[in-house]
Amino acid sequence: MTDTIFAVASGRGPAGISIIRVSGPASATVFKGMAGSLPQPRRAVLRALRTPDGTVIDEALCLWLPGPASFTGEDGLEFHCHGAASVTALMLKTLGAVEDCRLALPGEFSRRAFDHGRMDLAAIEGLADLIDSETEQQRQQALRQMMGGLSREIDHWRDDLIGILALFEAELDFADEGDVDGQIIQKAQVELSSVRAKMERVLALGDRGERLREGLTIVLAGPPNSGKSTLLNALARRDIAIVSPIAGTTRDIVEARLDLGGYAVTLLDTAGMRETDDPIEQEGVRRMLQRAELADIVLWLNSAACVAEPPPSSLMRSGVKLIPITTQIDRVTGDVSSLGVSAVTGLGIDSLVERLTELSIEQSASGQEGAILTRARHRQAVSIALEALDRALAILPLKDVELVAEEVRLALRSIGEITGHVGVEDVLDQLFFQFCIGK
Repeated sequence: MTDTIFAVASGRGPAGISIIRVSGPASATVFKGMAGSLPQPRRAVLRALRTPDGTVIDEALCLWLPGPASFTGEDGLEFHCHGAASVTALMLKTLGAVEDCRLALPGEFSRRAFDHGRMDLAAIEGLADLIDSETEQQRQQALRQMMGGLSREIDHWRDDLIGILALFEAELDFADEGDVDGQIIQKAQVELSSVRAKMERVLALGDRGERLREGLTIVLAGPPNSGKSTLLNALARRDIAIVSPIAGTTRDIVEARLDLGGYAVTLLDTAGMRETDDPIEQEGVRRMLQRAELADIVLWLNSAACVAEPPPSSLMRSGVKLIPITTQIDRVTGDVSSLGVSAVTGLGIDSLVERLTELSIEQSASGQEGAILTRARHRQAVSIALEALDRALAILPLKDVELVAEEVRLALRSIGEITGHVGVEDVLDQLFFQFCIGK
């Protein structure tokens, strides 16, 4: 971090404003060289920005952000220039000519914030999720994590475990050669059980946080001509899939990314389920079954004008959430036995969206105000910590303090991986590479 980095932090292309961020030890030199004397910290000033030979680049609002009270924890600055491509290009060229200044790598500003202790790893993952959020529910969950919802819970667990470990360390260091004090064993058992219960409650939410972050997968399945492609287009409100009365038109999987009631959903239109000699259609059916068995929800469609066909036995056995839907209800009169829709007239579409929203709430962490595990690595770390605490509780009655202390240390190390308190270099590299340049 001896280099000073810079990047465009706003969107690319012509715009009203282009924000250029600078962070690192040469930030003050850059500011003085391009905009004159340093202003008061964190107070915007209007200055003419110049190249080293005095050529005016632009007139811009400038912010001087000395560390450690900055996003990265080090000296930084921002130039809010006009968004012309010519201005941005000359700004980057001028900055690149300054000694020890270079263009930032993806996520490098956030990486420096982590390295300087401004944000922990869980909070930075929340920031990444906020940048990528597509729906209101995703935004709320990401914001809670970025503002420390998960980190605070992890820190509480960590403090409790450190306190328990201190009991054992004191016993090991200062106890006589006799038996371990029974009161210490009893107190440790109560506190270990309490921490374990807290972890278990958070883990009990399963992968709901991940589902909300990544979005649910809903597969439209059923026999040919049951209205899958028409329903996909109706829900997406645009023509995505080809609609034809010819059976077997859809052979490959067609995807649409939707926002249903604030929840991100990937809707998949699949090949019609039927026996066929066409090898291409057979492959489409195979892919349909494969994706359906891995989906969060499967809408099994049958046309109201045809005899209803049941889902294949393999899909029934998979445990996936199956919702029967009767389509093309505009072609018949009378009631239908399941949720009915007509993609042509729009009848029942609102009810279907409401039902899918209810299912999204059931299968996600929406409304949870406490700690939420939003990644598989979070769940794995808590699971490993729980296993270590289970072993510690099993050993505790034997009064083998050294072994119990070692299991508590293992639990501490495991939950420390969530916030980055222990070595997680591979995780860091992968995470920050996914950030946009300028963040």
